Amino acid sequence: MDATFRAYAYACATVLLWSTVATAFKLTLAWLDPIQLVLGASLVSLAFLGLWLLINGRLLGALTVGRQHWRRSALLGALNPFMYYIVLFEAYDRLPAQVAQPLNYTWAITMSLLAVPLLGQRLTLREVIAMLVSYAGVVVISTRGFAFETLSYDLLGIVLALGSTLLWALYWIYSTRDEREPAEALFLNFLLGTPWVVIVCIFTSGLPEFSWPAFAGIAWVGLFEMGLTFLLWLNALKLAANAARVSQLIFLSPFLSLLLIHYVVGEDIHRATIAGLVLVVAGLLARGPATRG
Repeated sequence: MDATFRAYAYACATVLLWSTVATAFKLTLAWLDPIQLVLGASLVSLAFLGLWLLINGRLLGALTVGRQHWRRSALLGALNPFMYYIVLFEAYDRLPAQVAQPLNYTWAITMSLLAVPLLGQRLTLREVIAMLVSYAGVVVISTRGFAFETLSYDLLGIVLALGSTLLWALYWIYSTRDEREPAEALFLNFLLGTPWVVIVCIFTSGLPEFSWPAFAGIAWVGLFEMGLTFLLWLNALKLAANAARVSQLIFLSPFLSLLLIHYVVGEDIHRATIAGLVLVVAGLLARGPATRG
């Protein structure tokens, strides 16, 4: 099979799967508290990544790394899955999915801002314009187009959704300094980050009780938000002759997601959500290629 065809097949599969996760978040949060969903999905993702590495003969290599890699994974695991997904799922618990999803999508713009103090990079005029366009979309979504009146949604939820972009951007910035194979690094991050989720879950919401809807949601989020799609996306970028062109497919994801949010979750999609999402994605396209949806 042609490598380019396989690259686009992997990329399209990733886009379709990532398009489902906002719907999965909302449906599963009807059965679980945010921290319980983080715990279950983290365990599923950890098990999947560990099994994948074991089958490919790389599990031992992931575990027998230097002390500096264990320290790095301890820091990155605290960011993802621990803090990032707790904040993200709490935002989804407080906001309509049609609001939380596009707000979280601005993480790439947040990363451009953080790269200035953390990596010593300078913002180009293109990036500044992209940032202004995307955050104009945030204002439109948050206020339903009435920017000079009041926020239309839970203020803390909006803060959490935007705060999740800060945590995700920090995770990716610090990950750029990690020379390990990405799947191995992600496995060790989850291995060290998940115990923190267990501790917080026990002392707050308590361990989740078993139910088939909750279990199905946990499995879906763990595989298609955190685990399998990560490997599919890496393969797509690795096989692509032009990775930047393939990566643009990810901008289909939020629009497909809105369709699922409407028809599966049952939310009436506000026109301001669509207009704001167009602005957010336009800013991201102006910024440059994406690496993750």
